[in-house]
Amino acid sequence: MSSPATANDREKVVSKLPAWLRQSLKVRAAQHGVEIQTAVEQGIRDWCGLASMPAAIDTAGADSFSTFLPPGQWDEFRQLAAERRVSLIQGLAQSVQLWLDTNPAPDVTRPEITRRIIVCNQKGGVGKTAITAGLGEALAEDPNTLHPVRVAKALTKALRASESHNTDEATLADNPLDIENLPGPGMQVLLVDFDPQCHLTNQLGSAPLPMGGDSLTNHMAGDAKGDIRDLIVSIDDDKFAGRLHLLPACNDAFLLDVRLSAVRAREAALERALAPLEADYDVIIVDCPPSLGLSMDAAAYYSRRREGENPGQSGALIVVQAEDSSADAYELLTTQIDDLRNDLQVDIEYLGIVVNLYDSRRGYIATSSLQGWVDIKDPRVVGLIGDLKEQKEAVRMKQPLLSYAPKSQQAVAMRALAREVL
Repeated sequence: MSSPATANDREKVVSKLPAWLRQSLKVRAAQHGVEIQTAVEQGIRDWCGLASMPAAIDTAGADSFSTFLPPGQWDEFRQLAAERRVSLIQGLAQSVQLWLDTNPAPDVTRPEITRRIIVCNQKGGVGKTAITAGLGEALAEDPNTLHPVRVAKALTKALRASESHNTDEATLADNPLDIENLPGPGMQVLLVDFDPQCHLTNQLGSAPLPMGGDSLTNHMAGDAKGDIRDLIVSIDDDKFAGRLHLLPACNDAFLLDVRLSAVRAREAALERALAPLEADYDVIIVDCPPSLGLSMDAAAYYSRRREGENPGQSGALIVVQAEDSSADAYELLTTQIDDLRNDLQVDIEYLGIVVNLYDSRRGYIATSSLQGWVDIKDPRVVGLIGDLKEQKEAVRMKQPLLSYAPKSQQAVAMRALAREVL
């Protein structure tokens, strides 16, 4: 059946499709960036032009499906289905399958040079670890599944609201109009716990590397005891299908600056240590310690733009809170990075600022501080993450946030951050 259409001069068509086929259509249309109605239109047009009938589709359990087609297309399709002695449900299912077959899932785009992102701030307690984990999880999500993402306009709306000091929890809430279901990026991601406190390692349910064994610190100091690949652990394979890995921390990193002081070209120590891993990953994200020492120099140097690498691919992602002490720490960190830029003549880019643990109920301190971050503009604010319970619960449960609460506001915002950084 059909009904008069909408302003776009299409007519509404109501039929039936099996749930599995409808879901495949939704995912594939999103992967190709086309509307479902366009995909169905193309599938029906191609089906009508077939010289022979395709294989029958199992339509058991088919339920209601509606779309909009150009005027007359459904009547033509219905007439041809009758001539071919095929039910409308079967013909529509064949048309959708035909479109799926001729529009296979696109391959995940792999960077030519492994992207290297350091998540940093000299101040502790701003949530660098949560952002490192959430960003990595969002980048590793399944490309053949749709995930709720806060679209860019929602972040813009929140930041504009802050300019009028009118940002409230409703601004950050799950407004359905601000959410879009998108395929995961499907990237191969390595999270590096570069903090001797081992927060990232513990939060993701792994165990810190034992003292006296091999560690990232040993590889950076030139005292490796084995292959660094042997230290890698996989995170939640049920959710991320082997795309998300962790290089755990070890408490020996408390002595890293002392050991680096005796290493030649110490600013390149992290790069030398991680070089054997780069071919296996699209993105390496480093959770930096709250330090301005030699280890931070090594992390910043690792994130520099390499020869042949496009701008905006690698660099520093700075995590702050909407309060004054984060601003003081930001100045110290950027001064250190700028000094390293000038001393070594390297290009270290700022990928953006993430305002974490935001809660407008803290009043003027929060809203005015957020405004201060927005006013910087370069680097711009690329993420605004609310201070909500799901992240704390995920930490307590030692699970990735996007596994524990995949539809939470924070998870939705982490996916938006990932797409801002991509």
